[in-house]
Amino acid sequence: MKHLIAPSVLSADFANLQRDIEMINSSAADWFHVDVMDGVFVPNISFGFPVMEAIKKYATKPLDVHLMIVNPDQYIERFAEAGAAVITVHYEACVHLHRTVQAIHAAGCKAGVAINPHTPVALLKDILADLDLVLVMSVNPGFGGQKFIPNTLNKLRELKAMAALLNPELIIEVDGGVGIHNLEALIDAGAAAFVAGNAIFGAPDPTAMIAEMKNLNTGSFIV
Repeated sequence: MKHLIAPSVLSADFANLQRDIEMINSSAADWFHVDVMDGVFVPNISFGFPVMEAIKKYATKPLDVHLMIVNPDQYIERFAEAGAAVITVHYEACVHLHRTVQAIHAAGCKAGVAINPHTPVALLKDILADLDLVLVMSVNPGFGGQKFIPNTLNKLRELKAMAALLNPELIIEVDGGVGIHNLEALIDAGAAAFVAGNAIFGAPDPTAMIAEMKNLNTGSFIV
């Protein structure tokens, strides 16, 4: 299975949201990436359940929901009901992370954990076997259009080596400053799923950019 492309809805044109959703539906993309921000965990506010439900109404591909919020446990069932296929919470926001992961699985969703740029990969060792996905933030969360943090490549290599021992089926996702210019290096470092916002929606032809990212010939596959 080739690497996964998850366009970030946060970068879509919200005055033409249905149009952009249908563009992703008809493209080579694999998932919709949905960033939920509360203005507390991160210094920005995005959207909540009404927009989630509107996306789900038209989306024909899975919703990859990234909760950048405090107390995510309160909302897991609601996001599952609103159409999430994958729910990713932040390591930094969860006091009882194992319990949170169990709740995501109980709601019928794949469970992911995100780590901020300052958070060591090693902190995930005791939870890694229970996860479907780890999202490595390659920028500080909260805003689009930031520059990629180069140390992310080292974190990806470390995570890939850890997953090979503890959870070979783990999907390693990366978010922040991702584009065609660094996709091959990210794949080589161990990532298999890619969130892209400005790189896709800021391109002259977003559908062609998705296809170019999806069809990048590196010989790398999800193990």
